[in-house]
Amino acid sequence: MTVVWFRRALRLADHAALTFAAGRGPVTPVWIWAPDEETPPALAGTAGLPGGAQRWWLSRSLPALDASLRERGSRLVLRHGPSAEALIDVARTVGADTVVWESDAMPHLDTRDAEVRRALEAAGLTVRVFGGRLIHEPEVVRTGGDQPYRVFTPFWKRVREVTDVPAPTPAPATLDAPDAWPASEPLDAFPLTAVQQDGVDWSGGMDAAWTPGEAGAQARLAAFVAGGLDGYSEGRDHPAEPYVSRLSPHLHFGEVSIRQAWHGVSDGPADDVAKFRAELGWREFAYHVLQSRPETIHAPMNAAFEAFPWRDDADGLAAWQRGLTGYPIVDAGMRELWATGWMHNRVRMIVASFLVKDLFVPWTVGAAWFADTLLDHDLASNTLGWQWVAGSGADAQPFFRIFNPVGQGERFDADGAYVRRWVPELAGLSDDVIHRPWEATPLDLAAAGVTLGETYPPPIVDHAARRLEALAALDQMREASKAQGTLKTGRM
Repeated sequence: MTVVWFRRALRLADHAALTFAAGRGPVTPVWIWAPDEETPPALAGTAGLPGGAQRWWLSRSLPALDASLRERGSRLVLRHGPSAEALIDVARTVGADTVVWESDAMPHLDTRDAEVRRALEAAGLTVRVFGGRLIHEPEVVRTGGDQPYRVFTPFWKRVREVTDVPAPTPAPATLDAPDAWPASEPLDAFPLTAVQQDGVDWSGGMDAAWTPGEAGAQARLAAFVAGGLDGYSEGRDHPAEPYVSRLSPHLHFGEVSIRQAWHGVSDGPADDVAKFRAELGWREFAYHVLQSRPETIHAPMNAAFEAFPWRDDADGLAAWQRGLTGYPIVDAGMRELWATGWMHNRVRMIVASFLVKDLFVPWTVGAAWFADTLLDHDLASNTLGWQWVAGSGADAQPFFRIFNPVGQGERFDADGAYVRRWVPELAGLSDDVIHRPWEATPLDLAAAGVTLGETYPPPIVDHAARRLEALAALDQMREASKAQGTLKTGRM
């Protein structure tokens, strides 16, 4: 008899722990609500993980997993933490001798898992932990000097040298049940169903945009291969175009495995397949970096950035969060995030650059907002991405490269389709001014029904002026870092 602890592998196919358990005999699947265990100590005192958007996802994904289990003669047992106590109680109730799970490959969760393992083994249970979240565990991919990689390109080259990704395995056709099922708490016993920010329920758009669960993940992968993969390498930077997979929430919750995503695109155009797999590689890189530098969830990898003169701009932050900065591409991205729990990757870079380099708000503040509002929030990827934009992390974009929100909009949303969708009050403007409405003539503004300061805000900052301030702040940081002996140069 085996207890399978479901965590962020909410699927039945290509699930090594479940396959192992099914081969032994009766299986008891368990999911445990223990957010205090999932929040890194460095983030203690925050709202905790998972964030509000991801709680909504769990409220849909867990019933989908339970339905799939019931089709095979099983069911999902829901419990509150602490995890060790819940697992021991379930194992004793059903007479299990073994507990298995898939590793999360996160430093703080590895620490938690080690503690859980010791408690289970002390209770006389056997524990087996399986890989599956990554292509390779971090200890496998190392430099010639046996060090973790700090730059993506050589990391990805090494991964491709050592990678032979096995084909995914099918789900068990049936699952033997225990003689008697242990007690299970109802789903509404967990704070998953309401997604609130400032008293506003913002889950309606997510219901319309997403189908959480393993079946939804497979449908999403199939739709991407059929309609978005061909042209992906060029089209993926254009947010109004269909050339993105939108698999990231499903990957985060393990509703589709990394091997399923890798092999699922095999028959596509070679350049597009290579680019998509490289994006999977960037996710992999994020996990490897975090494993070697767990403190980077709250501290810059480049210690020089400890001296950067960040600002406390509550009004600017609020405008950014609400999509009211006066820069259409930034506002479109933040509104897409609020409405759907997701944002196009190119636009994530633009809005992050604006927060950090136009408003001088610390990247950790933006990372916390994404943690609460992104369905696909992943601690490793979120940390790597924000530190990349800030210029302080592994393989970072240099701080002096500052995205111009107007130029980015005109380059990647030339016809304004993305802005018109998410900032509809600007829809009547022509393509040549939709990304800079403050330069439109009074006649054009009137014809489009736009009144700056009333129907749409003017820019909250002057980007050109803030760029010069940011570069001056960078010089100030460098001087302070030289004095302290912490300055690092290059791409690390």
